[in-house]
Amino acid sequence: MNDVLSAARARRPIRELPDELVSQIAAGEVVERPASVVRELVDNALDAGAAQVTVKLEAGGVRRIVVEDDGIGIAPDELPLALKRHATSKIGNLAELEQVATMGFRGEALAAIASVAEVSIASRTADAAHAMRIDARSGELAPAARAVGTSIEVRELFFATPARRKFLKTDATELAHCVEAVRRHALARPDVGFAVWHEGKLVEQWRAAGAPGDEAAFEARARAVLGEDFVAASRAVALSLGPMRIRGRAGLPDAARSRADTQYVYVNGRFVRDKLIAHGVRSAYEDVLHGARQPVYLLHIEIAPERVDVNVHPTKIEVRFRDGREVHQAVRRAVEAALALPRHGADAAPASAAAAPAFTAPAFAPAVAPTWGAQAPLGLATPRFDANEPPGPWRFAEPIEATAPATLPLAEAVPPRADGHAGHADAEDWPLGRALAQLGGAYVLAENRHGLVIVDMHAAHERIVYERLKAGLGAARIESQPLLIPATFAATPTEVATAEAQAEALARLGLDIAPLSPGVLAIRARPAALAAGDVVELARSVLAELARFDASGAIERAQHEILATMACHGAVRANRQLTLVEMNALLRDMEATERADQCNHGRPTWRQVTLKELDTLFLRGR
Repeated sequence: MNDVLSAARARRPIRELPDELVSQIAAGEVVERPASVVRELVDNALDAGAAQVTVKLEAGGVRRIVVEDDGIGIAPDELPLALKRHATSKIGNLAELEQVATMGFRGEALAAIASVAEVSIASRTADAAHAMRIDARSGELAPAARAVGTSIEVRELFFATPARRKFLKTDATELAHCVEAVRRHALARPDVGFAVWHEGKLVEQWRAAGAPGDEAAFEARARAVLGEDFVAASRAVALSLGPMRIRGRAGLPDAARSRADTQYVYVNGRFVRDKLIAHGVRSAYEDVLHGARQPVYLLHIEIAPERVDVNVHPTKIEVRFRDGREVHQAVRRAVEAALALPRHGADAAPASAAAAPAFTAPAFAPAVAPTWGAQAPLGLATPRFDANEPPGPWRFAEPIEATAPATLPLAEAVPPRADGHAGHADAEDWPLGRALAQLGGAYVLAENRHGLVIVDMHAAHERIVYERLKAGLGAARIESQPLLIPATFAATPTEVATAEAQAEALARLGLDIAPLSPGVLAIRARPAALAAGDVVELARSVLAELARFDASGAIERAQHEILATMACHGAVRANRQLTLVEMNALLRDMEATERADQCNHGRPTWRQVTLKELDTLFLRGR
């Protein structure tokens, strides 16, 4: 080892690298595994205008990869040129590089693959009498038989670099990566048919679903590739903002996974992994996703080519936007809008606006900060309790005529039904139904047209309070509390610079942070609502948000975190017995509140148990 280091430090002349070594260095950037080859070759097939792409693999792609297409083909005199580095038909000058509209443009893929594997190309154009085949090693051209289009065969990947071949996984693992590479292309191009074969057996096939701009075609392809469950557990995303258009599907919080393996983002048809977009999506889920769960989504972003730079990485999986903040905010708005509608509003909405009564938002007391340490008023109706009622976790609510006050904060008193139960005669039109009982001091049981609805009353009320606090805060400052003894902490130069530059933004959040000495920041005031929190950790996280993203976004997120804490304290707590009036008012408020399916921490607020499920539970047949 020491000899190697000594030789590396010795003075060596600068010289040009051999072409073969240059090609293998480029291959190390472009070709990581068989899936990289599949991705590059399918890119070329799509750029050639293919309507059908077939991928054939052996040994997971290590022994053999064949990609066939029915595109425009390559002229015989251009076949030798196609195997040279930086030779391409897709760009010709800097202006075209800055407005790339094709999947490939570097002209490196075929040369890089040929440096680490045996490659041959057979292609035929529409005006040719027959196809021609070229061998990358010998350069020999020979006639071949095939229809119009191109077939590229790659054999014995990494045969020239056996050390790299040892890093490959099992055939099954490499096959899975190859299929995933084709799946990513299939989601972006519903107008193209794709088929994957392995060892002579059909592994996956997706038939062409329609024109590229057809929304129905995109949904049909998403259904075919990601499954019916994904479509059923997701919402449509649609947003047009100037030169940008965002469409796709955002999964419901219930469909979140422990891994980020179902997150597909496309920019102008190119699959990308971008931290800016990922953060924008995650920000849209921050109020509804529990813990470290990962959302599932499929997003297609269409933007003017000159506003995005795809020439960032050899694999072309990374991009850079001219206005990253614009893209971040647009993605967040699009996904938030899709998630805002409660599930019952999408699945079981009334037939008309008159079918469900309109309710006026209750006035919570106090409007912003609840009374700490005591049970806050529910804000729905004044409860009445029967002192003679026997104790127990199960309790039927009294009929409304026995307990309803003269006036209700939410709506007019609901007239009794003929059978003595509360609710309108058409109460079955309410998505969350009519209240029946309270269970265990924590759950409200209700009946709707589908069966039984179980509501976590604290979680549901917490979301209602939180959404109203957000709406009521607006542009106001969060009340701050001065610290008797300032809290100090060692800060990085970035944190110090951010504290000085964003003093006004910090003040709006109820934080007073200023330099005490070089490298030390002092916190002199904190938000009054978070008197028991770790003020240093709060300051660091807010400064990090302000430094990484725009000030307005960081302010809004920090405000929402504080309001979520306040809403949790202000919501009705467990073991609070509610009247039937209060239960029904809570259900109606949930129906009128955005994101009512989850509480502020991402936990579900209600669940539906259908009559069919109940019949199955009790072995009944209808």
